[in-house]
Amino acid sequence: MSDLSLVSAFPKAEETAWKELVEKALKGAPFSVLESKTYDGIVVEPLYPPAEAGAVIPGRDPGAPWEITQRLDLTDPGTANGQILEDLNNGASGIALVFQGAVGECGYALPADADAIGAALEGVHLEWGVPLELQLGANAAAIANMVADLVDARGLPANHTNIRFGFDPIGVLAAKGAADASPEDVAALAKELSARGFKGPFAAADGRLVHDAGGTEAQELAFALASAICYLRAFEAAGIPLEEARKMIFFRLAADQNQFLTTAKFRALRKLWSRVEEACGLDPEVAFVTGETAWRMMTKRHAQANIIRGTIATLAAAVGGANAVTVLPYTAALGLAEDFARRVARNTQTVLLEESNLYRVADPAAGSGALEALTGDLCTAAWRLFQKFEEAGGVLNVLESGLFQDAVAETRTRRETAMAKRKESLIGSSEFADLGEDDLEVMDVAPTSVELGTQTVKPLTPMRLSAPFEALRDRSDALLAKTGTRPRIFLACLGRPADFNGRASFAKSLFEAGGIEAIAATSQQTLDKTLEGFRESGASLVCLCSSDKVYAAEGAEAAKALRDAGAAHVYLAGKPGDLEAALRDAGVESFVAAGDNALETLTGAYEHLGA
Repeated sequence: MSDLSLVSAFPKAEETAWKELVEKALKGAPFSVLESKTYDGIVVEPLYPPAEAGAVIPGRDPGAPWEITQRLDLTDPGTANGQILEDLNNGASGIALVFQGAVGECGYALPADADAIGAALEGVHLEWGVPLELQLGANAAAIANMVADLVDARGLPANHTNIRFGFDPIGVLAAKGAADASPEDVAALAKELSARGFKGPFAAADGRLVHDAGGTEAQELAFALASAICYLRAFEAAGIPLEEARKMIFFRLAADQNQFLTTAKFRALRKLWSRVEEACGLDPEVAFVTGETAWRMMTKRHAQANIIRGTIATLAAAVGGANAVTVLPYTAALGLAEDFARRVARNTQTVLLEESNLYRVADPAAGSGALEALTGDLCTAAWRLFQKFEEAGGVLNVLESGLFQDAVAETRTRRETAMAKRKESLIGSSEFADLGEDDLEVMDVAPTSVELGTQTVKPLTPMRLSAPFEALRDRSDALLAKTGTRPRIFLACLGRPADFNGRASFAKSLFEAGGIEAIAATSQQTLDKTLEGFRESGASLVCLCSSDKVYAAEGAEAAKALRDAGAAHVYLAGKPGDLEAALRDAGVESFVAAGDNALETLTGAYEHLGA
């Protein structure tokens, strides 16, 4: 037995004692400054006690690894086949085939052709139970039957295969604004394929499109739940017993870099679905839940940072009990991924499974005060929203009204504002940009689109949070190609490094996020040295960087001297306080500080440059 006498010598930790220390550290500021809120309005506390009523939420079988699913968007069947075999022979346990018009399709898809599907799946032993997921959009019934016919043509027992057919006309309707099928069509197809011996599941209740469009976690959960209920009702109306019908449905969710919220979201979905099953008079059974790393967090610039975000998202989904996870290649926002990026996506999961052994503990979040609280709060928020779907007559009626799309759009606007003000950030894009990064290779394949008919509802358009900053970086690249130099700003650092380092680092991160190269001093600066540096920099924009004390003593003189030396626009890093009038009189025209709208500042800088 271990000697715990050393541990027992320490006093027991008490929340009251912790709060007393916090109050001293806050120096009169309210305790609420340590709290944060999600976009659903859920308060996230800085500290949680252990959950007294925490219990394991049934998910994956205890000790069972999740499926490493590799997504295939490749348009050429031969290339797709080579990649599928490469993936399956090197760590992937399942494949997701993406077809035109599917939710999450980015313009690249396997042709809806029997020969193409057969060629892509050549050498794939479906009879061994290799998981195959179909992400269907246009012509979903025809594609599903092509796959079923392929199984028959190979003489394989249908009940030995593991195919998630993924019919989701509701998701397609919401994502594209139009669909060529209905929930009733899904029920008919499910009956037909079941009669041919396929086990399913057949219908996908997909929340990814809500997340892609900027929605909240509760909105994503409520939409997925409402979609599942719509399919369940269609199955029941088609004569399929509820006991069988619920097994014909699986779920898809997005996983992003907000680790705790992602884990809580996956756990909440299982609790919500169990409640639906109980309301149907059924004993709850474990639903199949897949996760995919989120599109909206993917960046084109410094795309290697997507590897980190994808790792966090995968960990969060796995801890939340996902049965299968797909990691988008880190170059996905740039186009179709080359082999290396796909390998990294695959190995991200392999390392978490085989080296970190994340799968060995069933629901490791159980009992965690923070995760149990977030799970419960998300359940409450999502159920409340789901009830509004029901009151309106179901998910299809809600989509026709446009109210849900408007609510998601409002959340999207709040997210975009937070990104613009850098209250939320994506490293490498909105913060700490690398203007000298190398170009990354993707496949030379042009995206295509498919028509699903006239739009009948407002679509939930996908977004990427980094796109506005990337547009400014593109502007910088265009100037570099045209003139041989990027737009520049000179950081006029006054005083000692201790005075200016903090604000100079802030200013550099700010301006380079928009592609404006920041030129700064690293040693102690006098005004004469600062003016000399400005003239040598070739910049026309200037940002004063120093401490409040130095600004009070030297700021106005420096601003006037820089304007006289030819500065087209003078910024000052920090809030001016009582010095504002004097600094403006001396020539400072803009002040930049944390919490300001960075996109407005950067767009204005290009206007000052006349670029």
